[in-house]
Amino acid sequence: MRLELRLSELVNMKKHSARVAPLSACNSPVLTLTKVRGEDRPRENPMGNADGQAMVGGAGVESGAGRQRLHCCIRVTAVQVRKAIWGVAMVMCVCSSWAGSTQLAKLTFKQYDAPFTLTWFTTTWNCLFFPLYYIGHLCKSPERQTPKQRFRECCRFFGDDGLTAKVFFTKVAPFGLLWIMTNYLYLQALRKINSTDVSALFCCNKAFVFLLSWIVLRDRFMGVRIVAAILAIAGIVMLTYADGFHSHSVIGITFVVASASASALYKVLFKLVLGSAKFGEAALFLTIVGGANFVLLSFVPVILYFTHVEYFTSIADLPWAYLCGVAGLLLAFNILVNFGIAITYPTLISLGIVLSVPVNAVVDLYTCDIHFNTVRLIAVFIICLGFLMLLLPEDWDQCLIELGTKLRKREQTAEPAETGTSSGLNWTRRARTSMSTFSH
Repeated sequence: MRLELRLSELVNMKKHSARVAPLSACNSPVLTLTKVRGEDRPRENPMGNADGQAMVGGAGVESGAGRQRLHCCIRVTAVQVRKAIWGVAMVMCVCSSWAGSTQLAKLTFKQYDAPFTLTWFTTTWNCLFFPLYYIGHLCKSPERQTPKQRFRECCRFFGDDGLTAKVFFTKVAPFGLLWIMTNYLYLQALRKINSTDVSALFCCNKAFVFLLSWIVLRDRFMGVRIVAAILAIAGIVMLTYADGFHSHSVIGITFVVASASASALYKVLFKLVLGSAKFGEAALFLTIVGGANFVLLSFVPVILYFTHVEYFTSIADLPWAYLCGVAGLLLAFNILVNFGIAITYPTLISLGIVLSVPVNAVVDLYTCDIHFNTVRLIAVFIICLGFLMLLLPEDWDQCLIELGTKLRKREQTAEPAETGTSSGLNWTRRARTSMSTFSH
């Protein structure tokens, strides 16, 4: 009788923990507070012995737990498949938006050679980040706030006092300058060298982020990432050598490497000064950067116009389709990169950036005079390889060791099973032989 009470208490504890606590066995936040129902079973006959009750009760608990684990694993697999499908779509969108903006910027310079004006124009479109985020907030969040309330809540990201003049000039304006510098140098590089080399060299920013994080943020040292950084530097040197160290190509490579360095500095300093931001906080920050760019830097394109550095005859002659296309694609790219982690894995988003290199190569092959010699192909390959190596998780070596251990265990368990099967077949053969001799 005591044994039956203990088993019923164990089953009740199991049900209670499934209703309240997260299903930690599946390790997925989607499955938290999942209720398990329909698991009640009829009691066994009380006239049975205690051993029989223990066996039946234990089998019920084990079958219930097994069914619960199977149900969780099925749901986790569905969630992972859904995220993978979204990830494939995200890779295609990131790749097309980044490659498309690069190619459109290249076409824009053929009609209007104004890299700073294009940078100023595309950065101004960042003002749309927070309005687009607020529309998504109204559609998804159960607690709908007014724009003013949401703005004040997101301003807490800058401190208890919110967004003040001191916070703006110390924590926002420097990042706005780095943003402008990154995009301006990238566009300047497009004026000097082809899109394939520019997109490949910009992938080196991942290696620069690791080196700066290791020095400034004291991140964990990883040998594989050091190798990736060495591959990135070797790729830069080889791309410079591919064109014979001409001044035109050297200047373009210098511009894009400086752009990748500014991008890496932006990311590391953001982590050091501001930390990690939520979706609304990131949208507000980028909106402030776009607004500050429009208000504080509008005089620069005017000066460049009157000095005939970036001159145009009339506003109607400007290639507005190309300008808006570049700005729209860059806005879509930044939205996907910053907010895509809500629906898929960050690694898949990074894959979209590196896949833009072969896309740009195919477009350059048919639209401009580019010679893909052996040195250039090797350089682009090792830069992309270094980028992919930087996507490996920190515990990738432990994962490989665990995978090898599991494979060895499976092989070891499979060998006795095969031995037992073969011995069983031999035994049945002997039995059949003896029966045949007995019948004769």
